[in-house]
Amino acid sequence: MIIHACRRDRRKPMEIIVTGKSMDVGDALRTHVTDMIGAMAEKYFERAQNASVVFTMENGRVTTDCHIHLPTGLFMTATNTGHEPYPAFDQALEKLDKQLRRYKRRLRSHHGARREKVTSFSANYHVIDSNSDEASEPEGFDPLIVADMEMQVQEFTVGEAVMQLELSHKPAMMFRNAGHGGLNMIYRRDDGHIGWVDPSNGSNS
Repeated sequence: MIIHACRRDRRKPMEIIVTGKSMDVGDALRTHVTDMIGAMAEKYFERAQNASVVFTMENGRVTTDCHIHLPTGLFMTATNTGHEPYPAFDQALEKLDKQLRRYKRRLRSHHGARREKVTSFSANYHVIDSNSDEASEPEGFDPLIVADMEMQVQEFTVGEAVMQLELSHKPAMMFRNAGHGGLNMIYRRDDGHIGWVDPSNGSNS
């Protein structure tokens, strides 16, 4: 179900998609989600965003996945699991709020400076089975691909890419470097720092 939330007349409606997997999401919960996300977005941003919230019931527990997409192309995610949907959502939203407080100045600067959306291109994304036993190892040690998907590779400055990695909680991210157009990779190191791989600076020898 899609809900358009507009808390001020001067703003464009914010599209919020609320869905449930293996559970029904009633009107009261939808209204709670809409009001809370709308209030948080209004607190930090001047332009409307899109958001999606998915409630999943599994083994008697509810997992809430929240995604907020900013107009410039950045996105934020937070997940929380609990016994009841309301606390699970509220705690996931609290995680988003902490991220916004941490990056408030940088997000607002990025929000105001970049008037065009982040560009992206499609790339093939393969999932490789890492649990195959020795008896089932294919000849030639070719990896066993268990899923083929598509992903979007976005164009960022290095600073934008680092901020996106932090906001998305991903372990690693590939992006097109806005400075020279080449593909780069950033990832979380075991020491807590973020590594940056830039093949354009390497040697061909």
